[in-house]
Amino acid sequence: MPTYDLYAMDPGDPLWQVPANGAARFSWEYDEGRDRLLALYQKGKDKQWDGQRRIDWDLEVDPYDPLGTPDESLSLYGTRHWAAMTDRDKGELRKHYTSWQFSQFLHGEQGAMVCAARIVESVPDLDAKFYSATQTMDEARHAEIYTRFLHDKIGMVYPVDDNLRSLLGDTLRDSRWDMPYLGMQVLIEGLALAAFGMIRDTTDKPLPKQILAYVMQDEARHVAFGRMALRDYYKQLTDAELREREEFVIEGCYLMRDRLRGVEVLENFGIPRAEAEEYSEQSEFLALFRKLLFSRIVPCVKDIGLWGKRLQQAYVDMGVLEMGDSSLDLLMAQDEEVAEKLDAERFAAEERARVAEVEQAVAEGGAA
Repeated sequence: MPTYDLYAMDPGDPLWQVPANGAARFSWEYDEGRDRLLALYQKGKDKQWDGQRRIDWDLEVDPYDPLGTPDESLSLYGTRHWAAMTDRDKGELRKHYTSWQFSQFLHGEQGAMVCAARIVESVPDLDAKFYSATQTMDEARHAEIYTRFLHDKIGMVYPVDDNLRSLLGDTLRDSRWDMPYLGMQVLIEGLALAAFGMIRDTTDKPLPKQILAYVMQDEARHVAFGRMALRDYYKQLTDAELREREEFVIEGCYLMRDRLRGVEVLENFGIPRAEAEEYSEQSEFLALFRKLLFSRIVPCVKDIGLWGKRLQQAYVDMGVLEMGDSSLDLLMAQDEEVAEKLDAERFAAEERARVAEVEQAVAEGGAA
């Protein structure tokens, strides 16, 4: 079925065209490269996987409770609208919220694919071009997986959120070669990683847990790549150039914070936008969710050398400044471990099932 038939609301024109700015850069130096980045490139090649095979798509998903979402996490919980809802209505609400959330993941992954391709084109160093080429493939795989989940398991898609569209557009229109790194690798990917992780660690549903764990294993490399490249480059910039990038980060962080409301979902349930925004703003669960989503961005921004007073004050305003002391390396290592542990558990269970089948066949053969 065409995706357009699954949209919960009109997504507008089927093609979004963003004018491309900046130069394509070729490097004629093929022998030298940074050891850390080349090692990451090797890891990117070694860790390629097929989303059609690694993920168990035969697992059933209840579209009316895809993630096991508790009532308290829904922004309508406790309101007069919630009291008037039937169990079927609440199931529909969960379906819409999951569709909205995973649709933003999907649109973000397409944006990441385009940005990674833009980095291949514009970055001056060949080692960075090599790695970005592997990331482009990773992001294509992620977009493929989220598309299949939404099409086959949820049966509904939401258009790209206005704030996410704005940040993607700003990132891609900028002619400076480092901006796709900063906008995508640090801000959008960092926010997505935190959102993926919170759902991965709280859902009791095996299929979305698999999807998120395996996608996060890739994303851990992507954030490491952005940190390496930008940390080296930003050491060379003037104070004025650094302040320009800090302003971009500040604006992007406010956009991302405001993105995480899902008011479109409530509008689809007949709730006026102003009232929907009020419910989303008052939800204690969503307030905590929004704050935790910066757990990957703030330490990364600090690590790459963007930590001026105005940026720090913005993080104080958001209530997330203390996250700058978090260990990104530890978080990324945990992402790798979760995916590897999930693989080990799944394959061990499959091996036990195969052994049981063989034993049963042998026993039946002996009885005959």
